[in-house]
Amino acid sequence: MRIISFLSYCHVKLDMTHRDKIIVSLNQSEVIMLKYKVTLTKEERDELIVLTKKGDHPVSKIKNALILLSCDEGDGAKKHTNQEISDIVQVSMKTIDRIKKKFVEEGFDAVMYPGKSKRIYQKKFDGDIEAHLVALCCSNPPDGFAKWSLRLLADKMVELHYVDDISHESVRQILKKTNLNLGNVRDG
Repeated sequence: MRIISFLSYCHVKLDMTHRDKIIVSLNQSEVIMLKYKVTLTKEERDELIVLTKKGDHPVSKIKNALILLSCDEGDGAKKHTNQEISDIVQVSMKTIDRIKKKFVEEGFDAVMYPGKSKRIYQKKFDGDIEAHLVALCCSNPPDGFAKWSLRLLADKMVELHYVDDISHESVRQILKKTNLNLGNVRDG
C-alpha cells in the first residue's frame, strides 16, 4: 500500500491487492472509488460491432454494446473517457459505471443477454384473502350502491379486518386472476 500526499488536506491510498481500488481520504473521511477495467476478447468485440451495425435490436442492447466498445482497454482498442462516452451514447456516467461493473463481475452475457430478475417477490395476499374477496363480491353491495366497485371492495376488506391495507389495483388483479367480473351481472 502506497500513500501519496499531494495537498496538506488530501491523501490518496493506492491499494493494489484488490481490483484497482483507490481510496481517497479527505479530512478523516474516506471515499472508495472502484475502477473497473473492461477488456473484450476479439470474438466479443466482433459480436458487438455486428450488433451495432446490423439488425433490429432493442435500444438498451445497442447502448450497452456501444458503451462496452468505447470502454474496451484491450489490444488495438481506443479507450474513451466516461464523459466522452456519456456525450456520445447519451447515457449518464452512473449507467456507464454500472455496465462496466456488471461486465467485470458477471461477464459479457450478463450485460448483453440479461435474463429475468433473480429477485423473489413475497406474495402479499394468499388464497384465504382471495376467498374472502370473492365471497364479498358475491354478496349484496352496501345500501346506496347498485354494485361493488373496486375501491368499495378494497375499503370493505380493510373494514372487515381481512387485510391491513389493500389497493383497488390489487383487488382488480385478484379478481382478474380468479376470472370474476364485476360488470357482468346475469339475471337468471
